[in-house]
Amino acid sequence: MPYPVGHRAVVKGKIIQSARRLFNRHGFDNVSIQQIMSGAGLTHGGFYSYFRSKSDLYTKVLGCLFTDPEWKNHWEGVEVDMASSQAAAQVVKAYLSRQHFEDVENSCPMVALPTDVMRSGDDAKRAFEEVFAAMVGVLERNVTDEKQHRRAKAQAVAALCVGGMVVARAIENRVVADELRDACMSIALHLGGWVDTSGLKNGANSKE
Repeated sequence: MPYPVGHRAVVKGKIIQSARRLFNRHGFDNVSIQQIMSGAGLTHGGFYSYFRSKSDLYTKVLGCLFTDPEWKNHWEGVEVDMASSQAAAQVVKAYLSRQHFEDVENSCPMVALPTDVMRSGDDAKRAFEEVFAAMVGVLERNVTDEKQHRRAKAQAVAALCVGGMVVARAIENRVVADELRDACMSIALHLGGWVDTSGLKNGANSKE
């Protein structure tokens, strides 16, 4: 009996989601193909009909809400509407939220996997660069500044978001980690000109 239309895309999506969760939690080197396929409810033998290698899969895992319209691993209680005039402020608040901090398995891969990317080949680095550039593009559209400064500010805000979360997760003291996220969020919002965010529906405050 033939598979229904779209079956292959669904299965491929399950593999990517399983790999993202496992890579985020354990790192690229500590996860096997068998574990990835098991996490997707599939057998090991079917892997190579979808991906050439674990490294090939890795480049797909690096997709995120900025580049993948099917990415559904948003964090509970956090909303990001890319079509909104306040999308940039929503992104900052979501990225540095308590929910993102705590949900390691569903983390944006730019936070969980940067050291793996540095040890990987050019394809993984290009995938990471593509996601970061897409994030910068979202932020740049809403930066309240002269045009020549928008890109630089958007890049700095993106680096504050990604780097701030990486460092916060590396800190054992939760109070200090929360203070760091608060500081990064405040500076990032101010740098982008999004100081008045009281009207945002996104309630992603760090200590909520």
